[in-house]
Amino acid sequence: MAGGPAGAYERMLAVAVTALHEREPERLWPMVAAALPGLCGGEALIYKLGEWTDRAGSMGLSPSVEAHFGRIDDIGDEGMAVLRRGYPFADHYARAGAVRRPGTAHRMAGRGWTHSRTAGTISRLMDADHVLAIPLPGTTTPVTGCLVYRAGADFTEDHVRAAEQLQPLLAGVEQQRQLLERWRAATAPPEPPTDSRLTPRQVTVLLLLADALTAAAIAHRLGISVRTVHKHVESLYRKLGTRDRVSTVLRAQEIGLLPRRTGR
Repeated sequence: MAGGPAGAYERMLAVAVTALHEREPERLWPMVAAALPGLCGGEALIYKLGEWTDRAGSMGLSPSVEAHFGRIDDIGDEGMAVLRRGYPFADHYARAGAVRRPGTAHRMAGRGWTHSRTAGTISRLMDADHVLAIPLPGTTTPVTGCLVYRAGADFTEDHVRAAEQLQPLLAGVEQQRQLLERWRAATAPPEPPTDSRLTPRQVTVLLLLADALTAAAIAHRLGISVRTVHKHVESLYRKLGTRDRVSTVLRAQEIGLLPRRTGR
């Protein structure tokens, strides 16, 4: 770990700053996962976000693990269940008053780690012998954060100190991801009504309504009767939940049936 904890912090800070300029929330943690293992003596990483259990919750892989498995689902149900249980970290961080400081599996579990099912699983899946947990500060679920893996000797105290210094930066990245998720949800167009599927002729009438044509003009353009045009317009009102032409056009723009008009 060249540069020690201070050097690791500076490099992670650069990653965190880059992440703060990212606008796609799903890209933030893959950026972190690519950089973090090497900054605290690891070779591979799995991150766990949000509400997490041994059966559910968002998990992601570092590029080195993805290169081996392709997708996280390819690890298999049995391997995933073992990894999700987070032994011995889940029990450790779930204890009342437990400090969410990074720590290694070997130091938390003692001799029980080497012969545990989890140790055997990570050896088989990732050719790793040791795990360093970096929980996100301020979280309540036991294993929300990162699990860093390495082969050979256990993580050193310098590695643990580096991970501890990086915790606030990781928390900042996660806060940014959550903000972007909330912003995306708030600005997403409303879901169209379930019965808003339009026929090709209704779409044509809608486009002509957006061009401010009268019913007579639309009938002339399409070669149909004015009465038929009114029937199509009534169907549009019903399907889009509107009552007049202007609100119909605006609603169609909101749900993506029509492009939004820009100023000229």
